[in-house]
Amino acid sequence: MITNKPLRIAVIGGDGTGPEVAAEGMKVLRAVAKLEGIPVETKDFDFGGDRYLATGEILPEGAVEELATFDSILLGAVGHPDVAPGILEKGLLLELRFTFDQYINLRPVKLFPGVETPLAGKKPEDIDFVVVRENTEDMYAGAGGFLKKGTPDEVAMQTAIYTRKGCERCIRWAFEYTRKRNQKKRLTLVAKTNVLTYGHSLWQRTFDDVAKDYPDIETDYNHVDACCMWMVKNPEYYDVIVTTNMFGDIITDLAGILQGGMGVAAGGNINPEPGGTSMFEPMGGSAPKYTGRGLINPIATIAAAGMLLEQAGHEKAAARVLKAIQTVTGTKMKSQAAGKMGYSTSEVGDLVVEAL
Repeated sequence: MITNKPLRIAVIGGDGTGPEVAAEGMKVLRAVAKLEGIPVETKDFDFGGDRYLATGEILPEGAVEELATFDSILLGAVGHPDVAPGILEKGLLLELRFTFDQYINLRPVKLFPGVETPLAGKKPEDIDFVVVRENTEDMYAGAGGFLKKGTPDEVAMQTAIYTRKGCERCIRWAFEYTRKRNQKKRLTLVAKTNVLTYGHSLWQRTFDDVAKDYPDIETDYNHVDACCMWMVKNPEYYDVIVTTNMFGDIITDLAGILQGGMGVAAGGNINPEPGGTSMFEPMGGSAPKYTGRGLINPIATIAAAGMLLEQAGHEKAAARVLKAIQTVTGTKMKSQAAGKMGYSTSEVGDLVVEAL
């Protein structure tokens, strides 16, 4: 239910070009919020590689508690060339996902007008589906360890963890989303039940049980390797995919290329519960070589801002942002590649604002 309560947004620009694209996402969000009469309150946070190198802190004391007071987080990008891979990703991204129980990773896969896809002959109406990825279990739970580390007899174990609760809440959310999306009304479970016979059996059984409550939704199943083939051959078949954390991580990168690359791919880490804090971000990296040059594409971050509005209950404003993005990609931009857009980063943001 929409009220006059302000939409409170924490902005984490992050590293490299992250602050530049976050600024354009917020530029568009503030513009559409003004048009739609949505009160917005924001605060910027300097979490990222520079702060870590200066202080040794990724999330300082009290940061999580403060972020929990916000409805949503808009993230620019994380990744610093002087910080070892995994430190920021685990200490910031995964920490926030787990702490805020953002158990849904939502990835719209939509080909915008004017955007090139490597799939010959495919048009925007052919590539328009959504991946719902479980976001807090599987390999990412961090269960495992080493035996005899650093010796020729070293053993490494990484354990995937699945719970009935974790499976069911993600699957049920995906069924509800499929119903609300109101397109093909088809939900496809992607797993590997023929080999991963314990955890993925739990996913299949849970999916079948929950499906009984949604007789209006057509259900389907793909092994993950088959899904990768069919996603390329017949992307138009898919409506909504629900999948595990690890497989979701992989197939959404494939999906990102199908929709034209990471410059246009946005995602959400969502806690759907009342009072939950969700986080929205572009799928691309921090692209440090482009920092400060105004060459990076902000479309994905603007789309993430639109997702933020939709999940906050402002569907009309979100639809307005999506339509404006499609106008700009279809009639203004020469390319989605960095430095080849025909406009600077801030000019693309301005064009989207004008198209609102």
